[in-house]
Amino acid sequence: MSLNTRKKTQQVLIGDVKVGGDAPIVVQSMTNTDTVNIDATVHQIIELATAGSELVRITVNSEEAAKAVLEIRNQLDKQGYSVPIIGDFHFNGHKLLEKYPDCAAALDKYRINPGNVGRGKSRDPQFQQMIEFACQYNKPVRIGVNGGSLDPSVLTRLLDENRLKENPLELSAITREAIVLSALESAAKAQEIGLGKDKIILSCKISNVQDLIRIYQDLSTRCDYALHLGLTEAGMGSKGIVASSAALSVLMQQGIGDTIRISLTPEPGGTRTKEVIVAQEILQTMGFRSFTPMVIACPGCGRTTSDYFQKLALEIQNYLREQMPVWKNKYEGVETMEVAVMGCVVNGPGESKNANIGISLPGTGESPVAPVYEDGEKTVTLKGDKIAEEFHGIVERYIERTYGTH
Repeated sequence: MSLNTRKKTQQVLIGDVKVGGDAPIVVQSMTNTDTVNIDATVHQIIELATAGSELVRITVNSEEAAKAVLEIRNQLDKQGYSVPIIGDFHFNGHKLLEKYPDCAAALDKYRINPGNVGRGKSRDPQFQQMIEFACQYNKPVRIGVNGGSLDPSVLTRLLDENRLKENPLELSAITREAIVLSALESAAKAQEIGLGKDKIILSCKISNVQDLIRIYQDLSTRCDYALHLGLTEAGMGSKGIVASSAALSVLMQQGIGDTIRISLTPEPGGTRTKEVIVAQEILQTMGFRSFTPMVIACPGCGRTTSDYFQKLALEIQNYLREQMPVWKNKYEGVETMEVAVMGCVVNGPGESKNANIGISLPGTGESPVAPVYEDGEKTVTLKGDKIAEEFHGIVERYIERTYGTH
């Protein structure tokens, strides 16, 4: 599968962001503030948008939250942030959209979970009501099925049918089919009600990596709706990052997926923007998109007993990411730049030559000099106590010289 080949899906417009079709894979995230707290929610949306989230979802779970949505949108607009806002509805969305038309109009997309829209006889009319509001306000909808809140009627139906088979399937296979079928049947109902295919995005999330891969592989062969990828309840720290990377990378390599979210549990005191950075780094390291200059750094070994190169690599990496909100409008193409910060003579010069700009710091026992390479050529050798400061200036001048004229 070519890195530039994705399964052709129907394009959906969310605000001014294109999802699906020939659009790049879109990064999205979700706030964890109480939506009723307007200031905190606006602040976090701005943080997420500044970090690179192109869509932001907020919880709309109460009348107070629904009342807050318009003011959140207005405050974002006043501060110059046009990032589309998605309303996350469960259980009572049909009531909130009916009672608060300002909320319905201010949101850029609705997220509907078929398993939480209603039970029994109330399910279909409440689902229909939400789709009718989407049609009325010309809003796209994500029909998001979750393994943890799967519509029990779909699963029960499939289990009953499975019992009659000569060779019944295992429960895990039935569950996967129920998740896919819930999404497809709900999308078909939405179209019957009047919502266009260009207003529908599907997601089928579960917390098991292999099950998620199988589900989306199946789903992608059975429809051409735009698909949102995410490993739900991915977890905290390295576990959540590894699990999400493993699942989503396999699918995207196969051409599956139009928008992604990394559902990390923030560490205590940790920032919500971590999930945005991880999503961007997955896409960039796999070659699908570029967001910020990448830093190449060696892991260190017995030749690098000093942590000097580690500190410099971290400093440069943080600096590049912090500057990107300004640089992206000033230096066209700077996001594709590679910077190498290497720790010794073994691979240092070679990796530095291969990067756009690189420095090979001295390892343990090596001469206290640090050659710098720009576009494969050694331009200067740094020495003394101000190597970090001098290299910082060289990077800035390289960016201005290379990308400032575009």
